[in-house]
Order: sequence, then structure tokens, then C-alpha cells
Amino acid sequence: MSRPNILFYFTDQQRWDTVGVYGQPLDITPTLDKLAEDGVVFEQAYSSQPVCGPCRSIFQSGLYPTQTGCFRNNVALPLNIKTLADYFTEDGYDTAYVGKWHLASDGELEKEPEIDYTVTAIPPERRGGYKGFWRAADVLEFTSHGYDGFVFDENMNKCEFKGYRVDCITDYALEYLDQYNGEKPFFMTISHIEPHHQNDRHCYEGPDGSKVRFKHFQLPHDLDVLKGNAAEMYPDYLGCCRRLDDNLARVIEKLKEKGLYDNTIIIFASDHGSHFMTRNRDENLNGYDDYKRSCHSSAMHVPLVITGGAYKGGKRIKDLVSTASLPKTFLAMAGIDVGDKMIGENLQNVVEHKDPNRLNEVFAQISESRVGRCIRTEKYLYSVFAPNKNGGEYAASDVYQEDFLYDLEKDPYELTNLVKDPNYETARIELREKLCQHLAIAKESRPTILPAV
Repeated sequence: MSRPNILFYFTDQQRWDTVGVYGQPLDITPTLDKLAEDGVVFEQAYSSQPVCGPCRSIFQSGLYPTQTGCFRNNVALPLNIKTLADYFTEDGYDTAYVGKWHLASDGELEKEPEIDYTVTAIPPERRGGYKGFWRAADVLEFTSHGYDGFVFDENMNKCEFKGYRVDCITDYALEYLDQYNGEKPFFMTISHIEPHHQNDRHCYEGPDGSKVRFKHFQLPHDLDVLKGNAAEMYPDYLGCCRRLDDNLARVIEKLKEKGLYDNTIIIFASDHGSHFMTRNRDENLNGYDDYKRSCHSSAMHVPLVITGGAYKGGKRIKDLVSTASLPKTFLAMAGIDVGDKMIGENLQNVVEHKDPNRLNEVFAQISESRVGRCIRTEKYLYSVFAPNKNGGEYAASDVYQEDFLYDLEKDPYELTNLVKDPNYETARIELREKLCQHLAIAKESRPTILPAV
């Protein structure tokens, strides 16, 4: 068999529990559920940076945002970074990118931004090494709404669309597959904005009729208890997720029509989840929306399903994994070994349980809402933050303070903070040391970590 095609279908702000194979009771993801029957479900996949730009910088660079400087939104990916697309191109792959990019502009905190492509065409040198098919906008939520908008093509021409946004972004992906000639294997990313809320309208824009179609929703327990805005927003949120799944079906149908499906590995994931304004309440959000930017599972736990190639058999992997491992994993699918040039691990090794000494932990960096760090183990979630530091200005800190500690076996919905409980002092000390070890791996200096006050 020839080298596989690799298709990364990823969404924005989608919780893991919107998906049937993760327990969603409504019929939201029949296509993905079917893929999971033949592929591999990672039950405990977590974002390592739950905000759009920094997470995307990981997906393209295979490096922590603190290594590239892309620790917050609106920091352009440095031009000297060797990217995922660069590796694929060098190895004879055709690359294509469709949808939201969010790595071309420097702005927001700067009084006079030097680089601003948020609503204009992204020049070739700012596309992270993607040299072929391109239908993208840097900040898609700024160039479009649920039913209208525009992106730009590889020649910097404006491409306007009318119709539901998920359908139209998928149309561009199908355009690529229709013109694909098969001379080279391809790596294509389809980067949807849904189910991310529409910033300028302060709501989730599901397809028309979503409020009625999904009115019998069942709120996840954390959202039900903590009373954010999910009771109002959840039907449209689910409507977005269902339409994403319907369009995944269109992509699969096109792959089969073109005779490409059997040699294509499909990866479905999201950059981060949504806590629907239930967390970060006491934080200085600096004007940012309050849906993510938190170490809680509601913001970090994401769906991750891979099918095709070696990822088969309907397996369910219970190990903790980080989506920071995706770039290295994608390249490994193509037979490209980057060694320690990228962070994370080849997820196929996790599926095959190749390392009996593997550390079953995940680490995350938090920005914008605060300068934060956290570690998740099988039993605990432990988080620290930098007091008196603006998370939009500082990437890291030499001093952190303990923020929360959850006993996940007793409290899976993270409702009872035990960070001051003397019964957990030993666990807290151990977790503090584990966190420092992860900071060292991320090439951060060892900080002082103060107890909670």
C-alpha cells in the first residue's frame, strides 16, 4: 500500500461529551460514532493549551507555545519555525489547509500592530509552510457569521460564501478532493470554527431550527450544577456539533467516491472545550470571553478519534493523552520520525502499549485569563497560577500559587476544591513536584510554588 493520505478534521471549542461514543444521549454524532467503531477512541484526550491561537501553534509547530512565543491569541507563528507542513512537503506530500488559521497576525496588546491579517488575505510566508490549496481566514469568526462570510485562496483572492458556515467550509475541502490528482499523498487540515460562539453576537450560531431540534437536551452535570449560560446556549451548540458531523459524512463520501478512503487516515479532534461561563469567575479576564482558558475538564477534555491505517479495531484507549502529541503522530503516520524535535509522543505507541514505563499524565499551560499551569494524573487535577501577572502579557512566571486540587475518583466533575484540605497535603506536595518536572520538559525554569491563601 502507498503512503497514506492524512486528513485532520478539527473543530473549535467542542466538548468531549457532545459525542455519542463519549456518552452524549442525543443523536449528535452518528458519523463519528460509526468511524469510532472501526478506529480508535482516546477516552481521556486533553488540550495542552485551551485557547485557539496557542493550541493551533502547537498543532503546526509541535512545540509548546512558550517555546514559539505564541502563548496567547494574536501572536504570529515565527517564520523560522519548521512546521508540520514543512516536514510533509519535504517528504513528498501535497498539503492543503481549509478554514480558520489564527497564526498570521500580531496584535491585541500592541498599540500599533505591525502584522494584521485578521480580516485580510494571509501572504504565503505566513501560512506555516502550506504551499498548495488554501481556503482560509486568519480569524474566521471575524470574517464570517453562521450563514455568511469569506475566506481567501492561495492566490490571496477573496472567496465569499452564502449558506451555513460549516457546509461552506466543507465545500472548499471537497473542492480540493475533486481536483486532487493522486500524484502525491496528501495531508489536509479542515479547521472549522464551529461550535465556537460567534464573538460579535455573543451566542452560539447553530443551524436554523436547532433550538427546537435539540430542545430535549440533557446538560452535563458540571454545567447543570454551576449555572453558566449553557441552559440557553446548549441547543444551538449541539446544532453546530450535529452539522459538523453531517459534513464529516460528506467528506467521507467524497473520499469513497474518489477511491481514496481506504488509504486515508482520518483524525477528529477539537482544540479545546467550553465551560459555558462556569469557571474563571474570580479571574481578571481582561475583556476576554469566558468559555475556555481554564484547567478544568470542561475546557480541556476533547474528543479524539482516529481511524485508518494502523488505527483500527474499535479500540478504546483509557490512557491520558495530550493533543500536543498530534503533530508528531501525524508525521509518524507518514513514516517521518522527528525524534525530540517535537513534543509529545507518537500516539500509536500508546495504542500498542509499547512503553511499560510510560508516564500517564498530561500537562497544560494556561494564558490570557491568567498565567497558569496544571497537571492531570489518573487520580488528581492540580493547578497553579501566577498572582498579579496579566496572562495576556506574560508567558510564564518564576512564582506560582496553588489554585485548585480535585480528587477525580471522588469528584469527577471537579466541584470540590481540596487545595487547602490538610488531608491532601501529601498529594499536593507530590503533585507540585510532578508539575515542576513537566515544566522542565517544556523548557521552563523551575518556579517557586506558594500554598493557596
